[in-house]
Order: sequence, then C-alpha cells, then structure tokens
Amino acid sequence: MSRKAHLLIVDDDPNTLASLSRAFRLAGHEATVCDSAGRAAELIRTEPFDLILSDVVMPGKDGLSLLEDLKAAGVKTPVVLISGQANIEMAVRATKLGALDFLEKPLSTEKLLVTVENALRLTRLEEENQELRRHLGKHELVWSGAAMERVMAQVERVAPSETRVAILGDTGTGKELIARAIHEKSHRREGPFITLNCAAVPAELIESELFGHEKGAFTGAAARHLGKFEQAEGGTLFLDEIGDMPLAMQAKLLRVLEEGEIERVGGDKPVRVNVRVLVATHRQLDEMVRQNAFRSDLFHRIYVFPLRLPPLRERLEDLPVLAAHFARLVAAQNGWKEKQFDAEAIGELNRYLWPGNIRELRNVVERLAIIAAGDTVTAEDVRMVLPAAASASSASSAASSGTLAERAESFEREVLLAELRRHNFHMTNVARVLGLERSHLYKKCQQLGIDLQSLKKSE
Repeated sequence: MSRKAHLLIVDDDPNTLASLSRAFRLAGHEATVCDSAGRAAELIRTEPFDLILSDVVMPGKDGLSLLEDLKAAGVKTPVVLISGQANIEMAVRATKLGALDFLEKPLSTEKLLVTVENALRLTRLEEENQELRRHLGKHELVWSGAAMERVMAQVERVAPSETRVAILGDTGTGKELIARAIHEKSHRREGPFITLNCAAVPAELIESELFGHEKGAFTGAAARHLGKFEQAEGGTLFLDEIGDMPLAMQAKLLRVLEEGEIERVGGDKPVRVNVRVLVATHRQLDEMVRQNAFRSDLFHRIYVFPLRLPPLRERLEDLPVLAAHFARLVAAQNGWKEKQFDAEAIGELNRYLWPGNIRELRNVVERLAIIAAGDTVTAEDVRMVLPAAASASSASSAASSGTLAERAESFEREVLLAELRRHNFHMTNVARVLGLERSHLYKKCQQLGIDLQSLKKSE
C-alpha cells in the first residue's frame, strides 16, 4: 500500500468487523469500526475518513440509506458497499447513489485491499486534478479582444525559439503570466520556471539570490545555496523589474548572458548553466540607458524581442471575461457562490481608468464579491467600491479638447486627482498603484499644479 489511510468499517457482524480491521491494520492502514448506520453517520460528522466500507443489510437503517444520507449531506468520502445478499437491483441502486464499488460476501482479503487501494488512488487523482485546476486558474491568461490577440500571436511566434524577450508594460498588466505562457509553449516546458523580482531583493543580496553562495561565503551562510540560475537549469528564469537591478549587478548578469556560466558567491570556479532568460519592466529602459541608469550593453542583450502589453484601459473589450474569470477564482478559493455582473455594472467598470490594471481589477472583483448583497453585482455595488469612477469619467471629457499635450496633461491631472482621493492622499499607496517612485509622484503633482495641502484641507 502506498499511503496510510483512515477507513471506517460499518457492519453489524462483530466477526466481520474484527477480521476486516485486522486485515487493514496489517496492510498499514488505520481502521475505525461501528455496528450501525446511525453510529457511522455520527462518526463521519466528527472525524475525517479516506474511505467508508459499509455492509448493505443491517438492522434499522441499511447501507444504501446511509449512502443516500451522505450524498444529501454533501459528504465526498468514497464509499464501497458489501453484501451477502447482493442482487442486480441492489447493485444498480448503489451505483446511482454514487457508490465507488459493490462487493459480494464472502470477501477475498486480497481483492478487498486492491479495491481500497484503487479507491484511494482515485481520490488522490481527484485531489491532484483540483489542485491543478486551481493552479491553472491562477495563472490562466484570459482575453477576448484584438489587442491581446496580437500579443498572443507574438508569444506563439517567439516561444519556440531561444530568443530573449523583454516584456514591457505598466504595473499589473500580467507580465509574469506572459512569461509563463512563453515558457509553457517552448521546448523548455518540462524544465522549471523560476522567477526573481529584482525590485524586491536588497542590493546586497541580489548576487547571492541569482548565483547562489558557498558555505561560509559570508556571515550566516551556514550551507551552500543554489541561486536562481542553477534552480532554473534546463528551464526558464524570469527576471521581473529588470530596470531596478543595481548597475554593479547588471555587469555580472551581462557576463552570464554572454558566457553561459555563473560563479557562486565565495566560489572559486565557474558553473555552466543552460537557462533561457526572460525579463520584464514597467520602466522605459531606452530612456534609462540615455540617462546612464541602465547599461547599454545589457540593454542590447536583453532587448532582442520587445513585447509590449497593453494597459487594461486599452483592452476594455476583455473586461467582462476578466471580471467573470476573477469571480470564479474568488468563489472557488473561498467556497462562495459565484457572483454574476449585470450589464450596468460592466458599464460602470468600463468607465474607470484602471491605473492598477488587471491586478487592480482582481482586487476590485474580490471586494465586489464580498459587498454585493445578492447573486448579481450591480452598478451601485461598483460605485461603492470605485468612488473614483465618476472622476475617471470626468477625466475623459476634460481631455477631449485642446492640443495633444494639453489633453495628455489634463488626463494625467484627473487620473492623479482620482487616485489621491481614492487612497485618502496616502502617497505611498498612490505611487505603488501608478507604478511611480514617491519622489516622482510629488514632482508630477507639482508639474500639474496639484496643491496637495489645499486639497487635503478641502476634502
């Protein structure tokens, strides 16, 4: 037997209970016994079981009635029925009620153990399938419009190659999902997909994170540590927010890309690596190169195939299917009933500017799933969650006249005002949602004539 299981055996014959429980314990399982369907129902309510083995013919409530009650109560534990008075009608009814198997007495211990093993294997497969569905749902790319259709066409073309791809786009547009899609469609799909967010790792630790370190390389290095490159051997390494990588580290990364080998911190010999590197950033790398904030030689190494993701406001045709997808995920993760969106609610969502893009939509859908009173999300629910939506609408009208520069400035000003109000002037949160540095956010407010102190007092 490959796994220890907890079984419940239900039979009114004490000899059968004794012999079956002994056989299962010898096979490495744990067995609980009881002599009636009523007692079995009590045990099932208080203890988890991997499998229920029940006689059919018993005084009082029989095994078929027990199976019927379990089905009505939503109990998913697999049930195998046994009987010394079996007939076709009984077997058909048991199957219709969801019995996993139906065995006749006298029982062959060998056959019974095989049946139990098969039942446990099926249960494990179902659990693995559910976990796989949850995993795929979390990383599933969802779209219906032309903008993403063009992006996915590029993914299909570049994925089978070894070409380095630079995935560009605003924060929250799904750059890691695109990187995963490229990996899954490449010949490296059987290898690992390893990620590192360069903005989230302190500068003094990023070399160890990427290349690993030897035991004793520095204080606290109690054992050898394999870095992301070695972890990704034979697969794909995704470097998110590459624009935030320190300049000194950029030089070391360039050497790895050129020579295909790394050197662990504290090591004295190079280690060959076979890894495809994909990068992503929300920054303008070419502008950073001009400002000497990013190495030009590394830029040309990684910027072979730039792939730009549109912000959500440029792919609003995808919003209904994205909202429905996130509603399904939220419902599945929390055991809730899935909420639907009426047409007016979708219209209200479409009027919002979505500075946080798809990541923000995911969070909004979860909030809507909580506050919506009924099974359907309404426009009023959306207005409660997105009070800045009205401001966003005014931004569109405010930016509908004047020169291109004037329209762009007006649009930027209204977006900033909407987000400042939405986050109660919490500058760190506003900067994060808009993908800006806090210092840049303050400068932008100054440029656009937004007086933060006066605004706070008036609100």
